Amino acid sequence: MAAALALFLKLIPLYVTVALGWIAGRYLEASGRHIAGIMLYIITPSVVFSGVMAAPLSPAVVLLPLLVFGICSVMGLLHLTLARKVIHDGSASIIPLSVGTGNTGYFGIPVALLLFGEEGLGLYIVCMLGTTLFENSVGFYLAARGRYELRDALKRVAKLPSVYAFLAAVALKLAGFEIPDIFTPLFDNLRGAYSVFGMMIIGMSITSFRGLAGNIRFTGMAFFGKFVSWPLVALTLWWLDANVFGIYEAAVHQAIFLISITPIAANTVVIATLLDTAPKQAAGTALLSTLFALLYIPVMISLAL
Repeated sequence: MAAALALFLKLIPLYVTVALGWIAGRYLEASGRHIAGIMLYIITPSVVFSGVMAAPLSPAVVLLPLLVFGICSVMGLLHLTLARKVIHDGSASIIPLSVGTGNTGYFGIPVALLLFGEEGLGLYIVCMLGTTLFENSVGFYLAARGRYELRDALKRVAKLPSVYAFLAAVALKLAGFEIPDIFTPLFDNLRGAYSVFGMMIIGMSITSFRGLAGNIRFTGMAFFGKFVSWPLVALTLWWLDANVFGIYEAAVHQAIFLISITPIAANTVVIATLLDTAPKQAAGTALLSTLFALLYIPVMISLAL
């Protein structure tokens, strides 16, 4: 319980940041859409690039983002199929992003640092890159398909820089290059901006606290996929690998489990805002999931880890 309480207190600054974002949007007329573009096209690719460059790359480590990417894609596609049967207001295309990924960066990194320390944090970030790849490829494509034709959606995916940042970092790392020391403070600052603006954009997107859930079917589907389906898949894979396959160590299982229980990603709001596809619905549900996670994550971690 002591660890759960410490984790609970660690999460409080994240909620203060969301509140500051709401104040900025409500009283300062700050534009979440402009920040969303900066996040998606500048800050997120920079964090991906520096994260890969800092990780000890081996064949097994390189495969971890691909493993997480595969899980996210399967979860997103399955829940999209279900969502199209029960949601008819155009927001169903946001379900894959809501379910398949999570707030693994802005929310998960501070939690991973608290739980795993600096060494475990590096492994967590490598796994987290799988969710970033999903957000910026399959997840973005499925969300865009709800508003654009196939050709236009693929063009928008091809313009997303995070995938190229990941590939460039892997190539440079395997070739023996490192980020020059003179640029280290820059990437440190970008990681800080990634966390602060990522949480603030949730608050900026909430124009009213009335009816945060919006479409109850959307919120129910998103919560079921994010807080029930994903953790069950992660726990099943953990058990199978620990008892049958023996491929990865416990630290990898724990990192993937933490990814599975993070709340709905702030980048879901970023992408919904950029595509103008149910941004208020995405923001309200993301905020509710973030509030729910304040108690959910400490309880799940105390039970599983």
